Amino acid sequence: MKEAIKEAIKAYKKLEVPVGVVIVKNNKIIARAHNVKEEKKDTTKHAEIIAIQKASKKLENWRLTDCEMYVTLEPCSMCAGALINSRIKKLYIGAMDSKTGAVGSVLNLLEDYKFNHKVEVKTKILEKECSDILQDFFKKLRELKK
Repeated sequence: MKEAIKEAIKAYKKLEVPVGVVIVKNNKIIARAHNVKEEKKDTTKHAEIIAIQKASKKLENWRLTDCEMYVTLEPCSMCAGALINSRIKKLYIGAMDSKTGAVGSVLNLLEDYKFNHKVEVKTKILEKECSDILQDFFKKLRELKK
């Protein structure tokens, strides 16, 4: 999760919502990403989607069955769907998202529906560190808008 936090800090510095992700296979990071939605002017440029694309390219396979994802913020419904479709084995979440979270906060796409793949989930990994980055970012954003 510490490596995912490093990615979130990269997003923060670009004034992107500070979400960071790493994907691990056999205890080795194979992909890392952070949000670039503002930079790319593309609503699909969430850290999770970018990391899945990078991991798939590296492994030359869309199935990431033996991979684990570490993400600093609970995935939205788009990203939760991508986790199911890419067959990610395990998901480790830092902070939960009470506004758009789709892995337990607002809804739970990974457990409440009968999809063809189940993702194991562990939450609140380095939760304070992940939450602090987000809270600080939105405080800074409000100050910049004044």
